[in-house]
Amino acid sequence: MRKQDKRSAEIYSISKALFAPTRLEITLNNFVNTLSLVLRMRRGGLEIPASEGEKKITAATRNSGSPSAAHYTVPKAAIDRIMTAGRLVVPDVCNSELFKDQIKWHGIGPTAFIAAAVEVDHETGGMLWFERAKESGYDYEEDVHFLSMAADLAGRAIRLHRTISGRGRTFAEEQEEQQNSRDEQSQSSARQRLLKNDGIIGESTALMAAVDTAKVMAETNSIVLLRGETGTGKECFAKLIHQHSTRQKKPFIKFNCPALSESLLESELFGHEKGAFTGAIAQRVGRFESANGGTLLLDEIGEIPPAFQAKLLRVIQEGEFERVGGTKTLKVDVRLIFATNKDLEMAVQNGEFREDLYYRISGVPLILPPLRHRDGDIPLLARAFLQRFNEENGRDLHFAPSALDHLSKCKFPGNVRELENCVRRTATLARSKTITSSDFACQTDQCFSSRLWKGVHCSHGHIEIDAPAGTTPLLGAPTNDVPPKEPGSAGVASNLIERDRLISALEEAGWNQAKAARILKKTPRQVGYALRRHGVDVRKL
Repeated sequence: MRKQDKRSAEIYSISKALFAPTRLEITLNNFVNTLSLVLRMRRGGLEIPASEGEKKITAATRNSGSPSAAHYTVPKAAIDRIMTAGRLVVPDVCNSELFKDQIKWHGIGPTAFIAAAVEVDHETGGMLWFERAKESGYDYEEDVHFLSMAADLAGRAIRLHRTISGRGRTFAEEQEEQQNSRDEQSQSSARQRLLKNDGIIGESTALMAAVDTAKVMAETNSIVLLRGETGTGKECFAKLIHQHSTRQKKPFIKFNCPALSESLLESELFGHEKGAFTGAIAQRVGRFESANGGTLLLDEIGEIPPAFQAKLLRVIQEGEFERVGGTKTLKVDVRLIFATNKDLEMAVQNGEFREDLYYRISGVPLILPPLRHRDGDIPLLARAFLQRFNEENGRDLHFAPSALDHLSKCKFPGNVRELENCVRRTATLARSKTITSSDFACQTDQCFSSRLWKGVHCSHGHIEIDAPAGTTPLLGAPTNDVPPKEPGSAGVASNLIERDRLISALEEAGWNQAKAARILKKTPRQVGYALRRHGVDVRKL
């Protein structure tokens, strides 16, 4: 598994532990133990001091063969440093002045200590800490950065539990009520879903998980990288993040970054002064200035030329730039969201994308699920698109059940965009008010969009996808009982969702692989291959 895929899976695993429908003390202990495995730490703990009306919160790792973290007291001097700086790295506690009076921390060999402050209810008072064996030359910066993100998530989870508890309810009851509410909403019209989810239509587990994550991301000003196949709705998710943020009343500016020259990109994004170049007859404000105070979406970020990437990196880091032909440095406050369907990791390896820019924009990724992994969403989307077509054209068309069943069997490699085109094309050529399965182009071998995709063909009236060489067969596509090959970039979201389904089936089957295979409608041999491919160790789970 590539480093980026591994980090995404780790973020998903700790988020899943934090927002499980359990009591707060169980949730936090599971979270701390999951985090210790992710960061390969020996032990650690979470401490939130008591506040008015709230009890003290503690959670600690349960390491077999070594003392629990509950036996250790972090020195007050170290706590003060954590509260002041928000983080702390001590390469060796045995040689640190901060730990000199703590006997329990001595006699354990060279040990590194990392910690991050936890903010609850807009007050910093808690901390999340871990220790690990000291490693010569080891760079702890990545670990403490990851720990800071985890501490922020923990603070949000504690605040959420306290809010729900204040209503006299438990977190599990609240989640159950939300699920019941979603079930009721599934009976409403597609238009109502369109309005509720800010333009994102659907109710599948994969989509709801992405929507919930996007709303959490909206609460901060962190840079977000939206990743996913073409047509998965990256612009819609960018708007959702903006609309749920504190910047919602400020501008939302979007800009596609196609293969423009460096000078054109610079002018479009930074603006230019009058007379800066031939044709510059007036001063022009760029996209960064237009989005000041709001959100700027840079789509297809993987397509910008290497020469311009250094200039973009400076703006991201410093928040300042000069217009083309100008000398005045301008400073802006912009929430940046990037989007791409390109394999940026491969682009970095090929020297097409700067490594420092890649790390700067990919800190908080959100992988959008393809349509073939959104079970049950195709009929909802199809009805919404048909209703939109009816309103625009004064028509009164509707789908027959056979038509929706037919669409549900399609794989749609172009995702939501391809589905919308399919609905519009079919509605335009429909000869009656009821659209049936026979009205679709693929029934007469006229599905031209499928010819744009290698390995796509029509079979029995619906599109099937054959995985190209060197990629993993797409989830739901026909597979042979052979070991899967290494996944390509298009399988990033697929791998995370498939791994989660695999673990869920194993948990339901009591970790019996044969039973899990029957649940997944696969052979035990295929389940065994999947376990190895996703790095799931049955004995440790």
